[in-house]
Amino acid sequence: MRSIWNGAISFGLVSIPIKLVNATEHHSISFRQIHTADGGRIRYRKVCELDGEEIPASEIGKGYEEPGGGIMPITDDDLAALPLPTAKTIEIVAFVPADRIDPLQMDSAYYLSASGVPAAKPYVLLREALKRSDKVAVAKFALRGRERLGMLRVVDDAIVMHGLLWPDEVREPEGVAPETNVTVRDAELDLADALMNTLGDVDLESLHDDYREAVEEMIAAKASGGELPAESPPAAGGGQVIDLMAALEKSVRAAKESRGEEEGEEVAEVTQMARGKERGTEKRKVAASSADAKKKPAAKKATTAKKTTAKKAASASQKKSAGQKESQPAAAKKSTAKKAAPRKRTSA
Repeated sequence: MRSIWNGAISFGLVSIPIKLVNATEHHSISFRQIHTADGGRIRYRKVCELDGEEIPASEIGKGYEEPGGGIMPITDDDLAALPLPTAKTIEIVAFVPADRIDPLQMDSAYYLSASGVPAAKPYVLLREALKRSDKVAVAKFALRGRERLGMLRVVDDAIVMHGLLWPDEVREPEGVAPETNVTVRDAELDLADALMNTLGDVDLESLHDDYREAVEEMIAAKASGGELPAESPPAAGGGQVIDLMAALEKSVRAAKESRGEEEGEEVAEVTQMARGKERGTEKRKVAASSADAKKKPAAKKATTAKKTTAKKAASASQKKSAGQKESQPAAAKKSTAKKAAPRKRTSA
């Protein structure tokens, strides 16, 4: 990768020679302006206002427009003579936790590459110190004619610098949030949470530029004289939301369908659980009825046994009483016989 700036990182008394390399690139398709009547290319020419002649880039310099309208020339030597230590140095001024940096301040990203073998040891020292401290370095540097703020952090085994906007370059969000009083119900928040959970996480590596791909397909079709891609249906939404609850519920259903989930899956699970409970209840009822059925014959047997015992006892009692009745006449006969027997007399 080609470096766009050469200098050094100032880390206390340690100086680390580095090269600045762009960490990002744009893949968007660029178009040229043409004359729609004949397709001719429209070009911009840099013309001097005084003589009307086109000026080559080698003869173009910088100038400051004064309040009166005059132009004051500013040369590269004038800028190089400025008493700024950051002209060729990334000067670290502090180490702070990463959450102290407002994402709104983040701008372009650059890789810092060690310049030469002697820079390897201090480079690795700064990298490992940033890793162990779990902090980021705040630095000042000059690039493209102005001093800027930067944040140094570690990505894999490289030190990355994010250009930061100065705090006074970030606008306050005045008049952005709704000024009317809005009440959000818990049910609406629950549906919003359900939608967030349904959409779930995403692998950022899987995301791509659909618009660029569609433009490339259209250009390829026009170049080959083939049929142009079919127009996509208009995206749903964009109008005024009348029923927020209905819109949230519809969004949850659409998100589930896009993830391959069937609409009634959750309901089926609940129904299945309910059927399971019903089956369990039925099993308990059957078990109880079978237990009762088992108990009933035992109770019948016990009742029958009791009745049989009672009958036996009654029969024995009857026989006993009958025996007593039968024995009573015999006893009476014996007593009568005793009475009827003559007494023996004894002689003197």
